[in-house]
Parts: sequence; C-alpha cells; structure tokens
Amino acid sequence: MSDENKYFEDENEEMTVTITLEDDSELECVVLTIFEAGNKEYIALLPMEGEQAEAGEVFLYRYTETEDGEPNLENIESDEEYEIVADAFDELLDEQEFDELISEEDLDDEE
Repeated sequence: MSDENKYFEDENEEMTVTITLEDDSELECVVLTIFEAGNKEYIALLPMEGEQAEAGEVFLYRYTETEDGEPNLENIESDEEYEIVADAFDELLDEQEFDELISEEDLDDEE
C-alpha cells in the first residue's frame, strides 16, 4: 500500500477500534498501522487497557473494506499466513525505528 495513512483523516488523531475477544469480552484498541503483506492488507492493533496493554501485546488482523467503505477485520487462520504478517510488521517496526534514529541524528547535527 503506497499511502499508509489513507484511512486517517487527521494523521495526529488516534483511531480506535473495539474488538470482541473469544470470551465475548470487548477490548478497545488503538490502530497502529494498516500495512501490506503478501498482496493483502493487514491491521495492527494495540490494546488501550488491561493485561494485553500492559504486556504490549499487538493484535494482527486481515483488513478489508466493504463496498460502503466500512472497515472489516478477519482473523488470520493459518500459522503460515500469521508468520508472513508478523514478519512484515516486525520489518515495518524496524524501518520506523531506523527512520527515528536517522531523524535524531539529523537533529543532533543541526545543534
């Protein structure tokens, strides 16, 4: 996907999603990013509170949009698909950390 923030009207505004877990409890999550892996789009969600939030657990789902433009999240069923998605998300995080490191070095050079 060429424009990672195409789903956000305001880049600085946090977008949240409420998901229903297997035990039918609901969990509000912050959308970290929507990214592509293996020619499909996926979404990374970070819980806002509870055990999962304290542990820094990230939820990964297959992401599509309905014809009405509404988001649709689907579970990733196979271990193989999950590994591909998790690796792509880790690579995305690594790139982001590298970009932040470069930005910090640029700021230090300007001082």
